[in-house]
Amino acid sequence: MMTARRIAALLGTSTLILSGCNSGKHGKFTSEGKAQAQERMSSLKSGTEWNMAHQQFLAGEVDKALKNVDKSIALNPTVPKSHVLRGRCLIEKGRLEEARTEFLEAEKLEASNVEAQYYLGIVHEQFSQPAEALTRYQRAADLDTANAQYVVAAGEMLVQQGKLDDAEAYLVAHKTNFEYNAALKQLLGHIAMLRNDPRLAAERFSDALLLAPDDNAILEDLAQAHMGAGNFAEAEFAATKLLEKDQNKDRRDLKLMRSKCLMSLNRPVEARSVLLELTAEKEAGREFQLWVDLGNVSAVLKDKPHLRQAAQRAVALSPDRHEGYTLKGIFHRLEGRSEEALVVLDEAVLRADGEPAPYMLKALTLQDLGRPFEARATIEAALKVNPKSPRLSAMLASIDAKMPAQAVTGVGEK
Repeated sequence: MMTARRIAALLGTSTLILSGCNSGKHGKFTSEGKAQAQERMSSLKSGTEWNMAHQQFLAGEVDKALKNVDKSIALNPTVPKSHVLRGRCLIEKGRLEEARTEFLEAEKLEASNVEAQYYLGIVHEQFSQPAEALTRYQRAADLDTANAQYVVAAGEMLVQQGKLDDAEAYLVAHKTNFEYNAALKQLLGHIAMLRNDPRLAAERFSDALLLAPDDNAILEDLAQAHMGAGNFAEAEFAATKLLEKDQNKDRRDLKLMRSKCLMSLNRPVEARSVLLELTAEKEAGREFQLWVDLGNVSAVLKDKPHLRQAAQRAVALSPDRHEGYTLKGIFHRLEGRSEEALVVLDEAVLRADGEPAPYMLKALTLQDLGRPFEARATIEAALKVNPKSPRLSAMLASIDAKMPAQAVTGVGEK
């Protein structure tokens, strides 16, 4: 039977033997564990820095975001999204070449990284390289078939290259997946406008607006399409809605659009109010078309003071164009001064370049003075310059109808 001392001695020896057998492995496991722990800690710190950088980027604090994403990459350079975020920061700072390097690095780390492809497309678009941008956008669209943004970007590149048929075919091919995407329908509307088909464009923009009723850009596109299609009531309604928005309330171009619609809708008093509001602003000093529009609406309303003012400003702003002289001719006719009207209308005809209005107004003034043969000669001269004008042809027929048959063939006046 073993004594207690003997047992203790044996246990002690066993402990030493066991300790000796495991001493090398224990050191190895400890160093590996340390390395793994450090790697996990670096990954956690890298993720924390990335999250902070991402929040700063979204808040518009690009410089801070760039510093933190640099820290994230220093801690763990193998994370694709870190390089994508750094590239986005560099785009915001205008450092496109460096941004491209970051996106290429993200692509190298993860070939299927959608954001890397998309932002490479943006960089190449900024470099005015639409073909390369298109390749990247299409690759992004293929990698993520649920995001219409990439399809629309690719379509826009095809449009930019003038490949309207290819662009439409590409968008239509993806239309089933994005039936309720406003941006896709809006781009189809732009294609219709580029094809000079404003009626189809208006339909497409209307569909887009149903899907995004608060989108200012789509509503403006719709207004322009309605104008081009001659849908002046719809265009005026859209322009009015745009002007009701705070960001548009001072838009002069929209006010001008509305005034043109009002004129076309035979609402000249409202049109004049809009135009007078615009002429009262300091920007009006150099806006030739604004004064021409005011002159035209004043002529319709026989508003001689504003007609005279508009004519004078139009001549002063563009003395080489006919509109100011034509408006002066209208003013003198309203005043009953036909001879003075003829003098300025001769100036208008010299600058008309085939535009019917000055010739027609001169012919009417000659008729007022009882000089129908000269009126007819004026219209004939205009038709030599603009032979396809239906307005000139109609006026010539009207003059002929009021003259004896022999006079039309040159008999009856010497």
